[in-house]
Amino acid sequence: MSNQQKRTFRILLSIAIVLAVALAAVLIYKSRSAAAAEEAEAQAQADAVITQEQEYNALSYYNGSATLSFTLDEAGSWVWADDPTFPLNQTTVTAIVDLLTSLTPQQTITDGDTLEAYGLDNPSATLTASGEDGASLSLTLGKTTTDGQSYYMMMNGDESTVYIIAGTLYNYLSTPIYDMCILPEIPDMAEENLSSVTVLGTVSTTLTASQEETDTAGEAEEGSDDADAAEEDATVTVTWTDNQGTDVTDNELLTALLTELETFTLDKCADWRPSDEAASICGFDAPSAVAEIAMGETTLTITVGGATLDGTGYYVRLDDDTTIYQATTANVDTLLSVAAGGIGA
Repeated sequence: MSNQQKRTFRILLSIAIVLAVALAAVLIYKSRSAAAAEEAEAQAQADAVITQEQEYNALSYYNGSATLSFTLDEAGSWVWADDPTFPLNQTTVTAIVDLLTSLTPQQTITDGDTLEAYGLDNPSATLTASGEDGASLSLTLGKTTTDGQSYYMMMNGDESTVYIIAGTLYNYLSTPIYDMCILPEIPDMAEENLSSVTVLGTVSTTLTASQEETDTAGEAEEGSDDADAAEEDATVTVTWTDNQGTDVTDNELLTALLTELETFTLDKCADWRPSDEAASICGFDAPSAVAEIAMGETTLTITVGGATLDGTGYYVRLDDDTTIYQATTANVDTLLSVAAGGIGA
């Protein structure tokens, strides 16, 4: 091969290499473009809202342990179908309905595995919602995805399409009915509002308050700015006496009891419309303590039953309400101490 031929060969070889590199670059670009297009299509499919905005007036679901049903009353509020008088907090049911009207899947599977593979043959939850216009929606939730954060779901019995949705809906469905109870409002039991406190238990203790307001208005003319300001700055001194009329104002247990009453709250509803047997199990046949708190013309009776099963608090009833609530130990600890032994010297 002559030198001229060698030069020609090298030139042609270089051109071939350049063309091969260019072809490889084009193929890689097309491959990446196709993958990007598939990913974009999958994302667009996932982002698509699969439910339509509807006005539902009935909702029923099974959450794996209980079936709960709710309906809209004439005032447009959700009520528990089993007992419309139940003081239902609207938050959970409203959140569920809001999710149903704008359900967006994380992934849509149209060519997937069997229903058994997704747990849809033995659902973890089912839901049906309906409206006055005849619109209805049914959802079936299967098992969780491998990360435990999402659920496989089938809609309206369509077995050809399986969705993956966030666990938010299932979490709402898992809320126990008693966790949706609006707790009764506790009156302000600040010390200056109290007239007397009677605690019944092993011993009976009655504590009576007498109030004296320190007059700082002086000789200021009634209705003047100075008099109004002085009235606002006036202090109320409360003196407490026990059953024997002994001044116990500085008693440490009394101070703790007054603080406990002022901050008293209920933790949750334990049983709405309980049976006599349930009340007995919760310790109300022989209460641990009964506190009768007088606040002028208003009174509140707190009845403390037995300790809760988890040991974190006590069962509690208010006045004549048969509902059983729970209060943390910190909210009744001093009350129990006074019921057991009085306030001491």
